[in-house]
Amino acid sequence: MPTITTPNTGIEIFYEDNGKPENEVILLVMGLGAQLTLWPDELVDALVGEGFRVIRYDNRDIGLSQKMEGARAPSLATQVLRKKFGWPAKVPYTLTDMAHDGIGLLDALKIDTAHVVGASMGGMIAQLMAVHHGPRLRSLTSIMSTTGNGKLPQAEKHAMDALIAPLAGMDEETLVAHGLNIARNIGSPGFPFDPQQQREKVLRNVRRSVYPAGLPRQLAAIIDDGCRRSRLADVRVPTLVMHGEDDPLVKLAAGEDTARHIPGARLVTIPGWGHDIPLPLVDRVAGEIVAHARAM
Repeated sequence: MPTITTPNTGIEIFYEDNGKPENEVILLVMGLGAQLTLWPDELVDALVGEGFRVIRYDNRDIGLSQKMEGARAPSLATQVLRKKFGWPAKVPYTLTDMAHDGIGLLDALKIDTAHVVGASMGGMIAQLMAVHHGPRLRSLTSIMSTTGNGKLPQAEKHAMDALIAPLAGMDEETLVAHGLNIARNIGSPGFPFDPQQQREKVLRNVRRSVYPAGLPRQLAAIIDDGCRRSRLADVRVPTLVMHGEDDPLVKLAAGEDTARHIPGARLVTIPGWGHDIPLPLVDRVAGEIVAHARAM
């Protein structure tokens, strides 16, 4: 699958394109430090089987897309402190830049409009596509994401600690153990994963790409963007918000807040669902996305 340079931001984006070219497009946007492969193949196949063209891509600074080599993110403590006092912090790029990347990918592929589906940070990016590029979106689906309001309940400590834990080494076994620890701590308690199956999935991702330097820069972009409530009030894109009732990383209240602040948004919550897309939920998630897209 190819890499293409976005005409608006000049970033090289790696993408995968599945389905017939003439079909309506679903653009999948993944989250913090996550490669496009975190969208399960089974979900992509289900959406293609329903008659959609499905495009998923690596965000900048992750996977096989362009890395922002040499750019430095401010420390988490510095950024939080400056945000508290309303002082700007210099970040390598913003979430809005990342939203422009996604639209630039559509431009490069000569796609006028798409149904945009984002998960976690990808949901934030998708929200900003709706804010800045509303006419390009046929619909918006925001999954396990948030408005970014600082008063919302915070992540459970074990989940955040696992996500931002420094790597103990760069050998394959250490990287796989690190990935498995994240999966255990943010996953779905109602849909336990098969350890061997999960290990194989993490190993494939490790062998595809490892780039820990991108995570703090992406996290800096999230913090810098702050609260989107006022911006989301102007969104006129038909919106579906999906959230797990047992998400330890982005709590259910964040999804409820997102739905409240996007006019006309519909909220779907699922018991036992955490901060992943377990295979037993693929059909449900695909069905909700498809029903929302077809309602437009």
